[in-house]
Amino acid sequence: RLRREAADYYRGHRVPERMEEALNALFPLCPEDLYGELANYLSKFSKAPAICKLAGRKVFDGVGQPTLEVEIYCTVKNYEKRICSTVMATHSQIPENASPETIEADEKERNVSVHTAVEWVNESLSTILRDLEPTDQCQADKMLGEYFANKVEEKKEIEKQEEGQEGKEKKEEEEAAKVVPAPALHPSAPASKPKKGGKGKKGLVEVKPIPPAEPAKPVLCGSLAIGGTSLAIAKAGATIRHVPLYLHTALLKHAQETPKEMTLPLPMVTLLNCEKNSPTKLKLVKEVMLIPPAELSFKQGIERVLDIQKEMTRLLESPGKTPGPQTDSKRGKAQKSLAPTLKGISRLGCLTTGYDSLEQLLLQMQIACNNIDLELGTDMYLALNCAAHELMDYGKEKYEILTGTFKSPDEMVAMYVEMINKFPFIIALIDPLRKEDREQWSSICCALGSKCYLIAEDAATQISKLKTDQNINIAMCSGIVLKYINQTKVSDLIELTRILDGQRHITILGSPDGESSDESLVDLAVGLGARFLKLGGLSRGERVAKYNRLLAIEEELAANGALR
Repeated sequence: RLRREAADYYRGHRVPERMEEALNALFPLCPEDLYGELANYLSKFSKAPAICKLAGRKVFDGVGQPTLEVEIYCTVKNYEKRICSTVMATHSQIPENASPETIEADEKERNVSVHTAVEWVNESLSTILRDLEPTDQCQADKMLGEYFANKVEEKKEIEKQEEGQEGKEKKEEEEAAKVVPAPALHPSAPASKPKKGGKGKKGLVEVKPIPPAEPAKPVLCGSLAIGGTSLAIAKAGATIRHVPLYLHTALLKHAQETPKEMTLPLPMVTLLNCEKNSPTKLKLVKEVMLIPPAELSFKQGIERVLDIQKEMTRLLESPGKTPGPQTDSKRGKAQKSLAPTLKGISRLGCLTTGYDSLEQLLLQMQIACNNIDLELGTDMYLALNCAAHELMDYGKEKYEILTGTFKSPDEMVAMYVEMINKFPFIIALIDPLRKEDREQWSSICCALGSKCYLIAEDAATQISKLKTDQNINIAMCSGIVLKYINQTKVSDLIELTRILDGQRHITILGSPDGESSDESLVDLAVGLGARFLKLGGLSRGERVAKYNRLLAIEEELAANGALR
């Protein structure tokens, strides 16, 4: 009876038929490992791997801050198997000059957020995504999005209840006190009078106030779980399909059509980090980045960047040979200008220094390039990250570009126009203005849009907001920097890059401040067709690993004849 049942079972699954097909197919080949080839042949009839569990744990990023690791386990041919893992990079909204209390509060919040994210992954998400095929990225991200939306609503409901309770207690206190404040007897301020001109009276010039800073959107505690799980599923899908992550990402973006050729993004390599809270005067520039010419291979471009970095290191370590005193032509006197010195390597993996003027910085860059027979504007180009949101003095309603030197938003536009005309080798400005200065964004794009890239990083706000409101500075800039952080999902990046491609804007994938050793960002940039890749410098292991990954992808695409 058991034999008959077994025979019926195997015949029902066409086992005899498929065994005969396998033997007939393999006999002419006479493989050395016959059973291995039989296993390979029959494996295509097995069930598709499905997620059986997720595992989340607290780990540390490249600067020692806590972050989240997500592991994916799948049922593969009846066995539980670990497929892959991903470590999320972390992004801090705390400015450089934050108080110790603010930094301490941020660290506590980060620890709580990572702890919550680990709970979400190990409990809720592991259950929700069980039995889902990791190749179904759209469905996975849809489920993750719904889960996150529910968490947001739960948070709002809790806050609403807390506000209601606080309001009730306050009302009770007021009724109990019943204190009526006495009317103020202070004299009113005198009305301002217009100044008299040379002839007659001139009306007051009305100064338009600057738009106030938009409050930072709060990050939901635990949101790292969403981004980490989405990326881990994408990596698992690529592993199961036996393709690299960059190709898997391209297939997701292009509706499973394999691209004939792929283009590598141009690297924006951070050479200098100019500390805005340093004793030196220049505050306008936060990062100086090198962009190799497009006609060079990635390998050639990186080698050229390293040559410049070595020469800049030499100049900064011997400040006596670098530009120092500058002449004030109006007074005919020499102004003392401190020669820039090397202060170390920043968390961005680049040289940390400071300058007293933009001209001093750019002159030293030109000297470094000339010393190794390179010319800025031909053999290498510059991009400046101004991080303008960190420059605004809200008391004066002006940007502090140098210590004690302030400019209005309109004056900033005029300054940038003069800068680019004077230094045409600067081909990109990142965050030249705050995101709130929309009129000036429009003005600077009209004036400089054909001469250099005007890129929004902080000014681009969150990816989730960009998807719902595509008018946020996108129409007024050349492109935006996208960062894979918090609740960002792979499908979000795919959707937003499609929007940017359709509007003929460029995409830059950027590395957050707290980078991890995970190299997935590079694959995402290649698969999404990003124009630039902003990874930081070439002096920290977690960042250099990404540049090495891009080198490997270039070799692989070239070997397959798929490198455009």
